[in-house]
Amino acid sequence: MHIQESGEMYLETILLLSKERAQVRAIDVGEYMGFSKPSVSRAIGLLKNGGYVTADENGSLSLTEEGIEIAEKIYERHQLLSRFLMKLGVDAETASNDACKMEHVISDVSFEAIKHEMMK
Repeated sequence: MHIQESGEMYLETILLLSKERAQVRAIDVGEYMGFSKPSVSRAIGLLKNGGYVTADENGSLSLTEEGIEIAEKIYERHQLLSRFLMKLGVDAETASNDACKMEHVISDVSFEAIKHEMMK
């Protein structure tokens, strides 16, 4: 199943929130992303059906192995692209905002080339 940009953003958000707190609930995701409860509920449902997220009886969300893989890939891209843009002289806020857009569309080839350049 191909995951869309919005799904990637939800997975990345769950990953980030899980680093900050023991339990991540749909309401936490909605507050973090600024989305309505129905929007989050629908998205989480799709991610569950896709096998990227699970929820326990208390509503605590967890990423599956595949969900973690995608979330970590997107998070790595965000971090590296932000640093790359700041290295070019872009301010931190703009770099982060632009990286958030770029992280979903950049090819693996281009990302690896930037990553290689940044490691020098």
